[in-house]
Amino acid sequence: MVGNFQDDDREEAMRVLFELYKDDSEGRDGVDAHMEIDGMVVPFELKTTSTGAVTTVRDFGPDHIQKWKDKHWLIGFFIKGREFYHYGSPDMMQDWIKSKEQYIKPDFMLADLASSKLSIEDLYQVVEEKPLYTYEDAKGLQKKQYKKSKYIELQDVPGGYSPERMLEIIKDRAKYLVQRGSTLNNPHIPFTYFNGWVEITENHAETLRRFVRAYYAQIHPN
Repeated sequence: MVGNFQDDDREEAMRVLFELYKDDSEGRDGVDAHMEIDGMVVPFELKTTSTGAVTTVRDFGPDHIQKWKDKHWLIGFFIKGREFYHYGSPDMMQDWIKSKEQYIKPDFMLADLASSKLSIEDLYQVVEEKPLYTYEDAKGLQKKQYKKSKYIELQDVPGGYSPERMLEIIKDRAKYLVQRGSTLNNPHIPFTYFNGWVEITENHAETLRRFVRAYYAQIHPN
């Protein structure tokens, strides 16, 4: 917990140093920081490290690949008394993200294939055969994976769920369980990945804005 407080403090210090802001309406799981520049709002992922290698997330999966697709990264290094920062554009981070995507891709394909093969007969091996299933039956399968509103939305017959709808629910549960076991636990970005990257050590906010403008000028040339 102490480490979390330290990371939070460092991230807040980075927002101040680089003149970024956090949208508190997004909650704790929202974007780490935003930059307003040239009529755009640019999202940032903030990370800090005291070892060189950068930790990322506990359960890395396809949702993170999508989340990070257009993110800019700002990483603070606090190593042996030195403090410096690296900016990573979406293009600069692409190779590392793609390498992790390729690593987990076969497992998630297997999750899709395995769940799609389940049949009504498989359903009846897991739950009692009925013409109508209740909310409690469905929740017994999916646990807390769905919110109550989702359970209600999925009801396809008066009072509950048909066997066909329960089959869809059990397929989704099977897919979730396989995918959960296929996520990467906190993949690290090695220090060597940043070889050749410019260290930001002064004029922090101005330098970062210059890098961001250069990135957008490259992808949207006049």
